[in-house]
Amino acid sequence: MTTTPPYIPPEAPQRPPPAADGLVSAARRNLREMAHGLAHPSHPPVPPLANASKRWRRLLPYIAVLVLAAIFVPVTLNVLTNEYGMAEGLAGLLAVAQTAPLLMLAHRPLQAWWIIFPADIVGALVLLRYQEPQMAVWPWPPPTLIAYLFVMLAVALRETRRTVVSVWALTAVASLVLHLGGTDRSNGTAGLLPAFGAVFMVIGAVIRERGDVQRRLAEQETISEAERAQRTLLEERARIARELHDVVAHHMSVITVQADSAPYRISGLPEEAHEEFAAIAASARESLTEMRRLLAVLRSDGTQGERAPQPGLDRVQQLVEATVRAGLPAELSLSAGLPDVPQAVDLSAYRIVQEALANVIRHAPGARTRVSITSDGAHLTVLVVNDRAEQPDSPLETAGTGHGLVGMRERVRLTGGTLDTGPLPDGGFRVAARLPLTPATPPPPSSEDS
Repeated sequence: MTTTPPYIPPEAPQRPPPAADGLVSAARRNLREMAHGLAHPSHPPVPPLANASKRWRRLLPYIAVLVLAAIFVPVTLNVLTNEYGMAEGLAGLLAVAQTAPLLMLAHRPLQAWWIIFPADIVGALVLLRYQEPQMAVWPWPPPTLIAYLFVMLAVALRETRRTVVSVWALTAVASLVLHLGGTDRSNGTAGLLPAFGAVFMVIGAVIRERGDVQRRLAEQETISEAERAQRTLLEERARIARELHDVVAHHMSVITVQADSAPYRISGLPEEAHEEFAAIAASARESLTEMRRLLAVLRSDGTQGERAPQPGLDRVQQLVEATVRAGLPAELSLSAGLPDVPQAVDLSAYRIVQEALANVIRHAPGARTRVSITSDGAHLTVLVVNDRAEQPDSPLETAGTGHGLVGMRERVRLTGGTLDTGPLPDGGFRVAARLPLTPATPPPPSSEDS
């Protein structure tokens, strides 16, 4: 009697634990990224000093690679033929393949590595067919090793850290495989290339990362300077708006008072005139309310408005005298027959003189300064000229930011005038503003307003 053995289901294949899955996926991802880094250069095909200001600096990378190729092509050919006994034709092909791509190091170092690295491996395999010389260095003959170090340095200077590590790892693996495959020919020199290559790549990576940090710092300083200039411009515009509010508010208040008091000062006005004056007074009050609301937005940072009247040309004399008391020899030439100056122009002229004198005190202490304010009937000309500082003391500020000039230009632009500033041949400085005395068409918004 036969019995049927019980059915035993096949064992299901065991899945690796989740941790192993994570390690495998991470390894695959790293390999893909390494392959992508080796196949795609991280920089455009331009030499390192392409943006240098001087021509001879831009030519340095090309001169360097020409010198390298001119040295290593004949040296490699001579070593392969005389030291290793290789045929001249084959030695010439290997020498060109191993050293001519050095010409690409200036702009395409990774592509040069892709040519030189296989050529060096092929050369090492070819050398196995020839009799071992008395002083053998295998698998990397001396000129091949030194040229390859320059390739690794160029790659480290231009490529990312991942690509640099990948190049070194492949070089180390190739050296190990050749050493194990030709132990009778390798006397320990196979480890020279990975060892020296690691040093060269670390040096190149440090130089490259240092350059990247300096470039980012320079970009950040440029951005910060632009932001400071923009902030100064906005602060100056807010200040101008506050000052113009005080000027315009005075006139609007006068209009309101005159419109309200006109029916009592002028007798016999018809009812329509009473209503017209009342409408004028109401419009003036509404305008004042809107201006105060706008000013409240400008003063949202908690600043308080000035209680004193806004200064003008009548206070320039006091400003110059205060500057003289501060130790700056200054002279004022103010035309006696100045016409009526609009309050906005009057205030702008005072602020320009104030800022120009402050700049002289900061950057050229003790320099003789001349302030001149004249008019041709249509324009008001403000001129502030200072000589070179004659005092041996160092200036309070060695380098200006130009933010004071930003405020001057904004005031002149908003009044429809022109501003001319710049150094003088004798070492002094000039600030010349020309402001129209009649209302000008508002200037179009500049690109910085958008």
